[in-house]
Amino acid sequence: MRVVTFQAPQEVRVEEKPEPELSASDDVLVRVDACGICGSDLHIYHGRVPVERGFTIGHEFVGVVEAAGSGVDRVTVGDRVVGSFFTACATCDSCLRGEYHRCRRGRTFGHGSHLGDLQGAQAERLLVPWANLTLRKVPEGLSDDVALFAGDVMATGFHAVVHGGVGAGDAVAVLGLGPVGLCAVQSARVCGAAAVFAIDTVPERLAMAAEFGAVPIHLTEQDPKAEVRAATGGAGVDVAVDAVGNPAPLALAISLVRDAGTVSGIGAYAGRGEVPIGLAWLKSLDLRLGVANVIGQFDRVLKLIEVGELDPAPIVSHHMSLDEAAEAYAIFDRREALKIVLTP
Repeated sequence: MRVVTFQAPQEVRVEEKPEPELSASDDVLVRVDACGICGSDLHIYHGRVPVERGFTIGHEFVGVVEAAGSGVDRVTVGDRVVGSFFTACATCDSCLRGEYHRCRRGRTFGHGSHLGDLQGAQAERLLVPWANLTLRKVPEGLSDDVALFAGDVMATGFHAVVHGGVGAGDAVAVLGLGPVGLCAVQSARVCGAAAVFAIDTVPERLAMAAEFGAVPIHLTEQDPKAEVRAATGGAGVDVAVDAVGNPAPLALAISLVRDAGTVSGIGAYAGRGEVPIGLAWLKSLDLRLGVANVIGQFDRVLKLIEVGELDPAPIVSHHMSLDEAAEAYAIFDRREALKIVLTP
């Protein structure tokens, strides 16, 4: 089968590998019909996340069940399914608390041996362990493009908003309008936010956020702090979502939040950096950071997408074939695409 493999920083390649086989009673084999390129894949692409040469990458997928182990009872052969980007065992202490993203035996698709040695989803077929928890049936009528978001990007944006405690009437700022940030904008509105301020430098992304009901603010051509303060009576927002994942936007988020407000950091932070922790302390802020609990949000997000309350379809900007993966990664890296869906 054809797969996309990491070779070296800024080099991916389509190669042939043997098809996977079931090895446990709760395994499922999925024929992949669509897979996404995610912003976190760029950490692998640039070598910031170490992945072995030749490892199959990718973690977003929709497909059809081709085979299932004897212990699988939530899906069956022939079902269209969407998968979470990570797996969880359902039995460890973290899972029993519903903290599936902190599963003690959790594994992430396509991230090499340091995150579970689980081959990735940018492939014609994918072995899915712990399938009863990892997979969900795709509701009738949902396209592959739309369903794909439930297993990562939309669920991540939704988690950022819920984790931040957004409620009815709140003012929210979202920093970074990549797919996750745009999904956070939609999610904030669904959770009852009265005002959402969307901050970025890319005009097209700001325009899309405005279509989703946000107030667009250009990071450098406007003064985000002044704009937010003016719109909130000088107080600041109740919740700020950092969907970028580096110290500068996190610092801005801290400055935008009202006293005793909340910063929800969902961006993939790496390495060291400086943030104004003294200001956060002085303002009595609640800092909530970490990987999204996608499995914990899976069913709610899928239902909201099914009924049309959340609509990720406009975020998909490119459709390309699996064989075009190298070009697709280059385009995505140059920020010439918002979201790329690959078709095997």
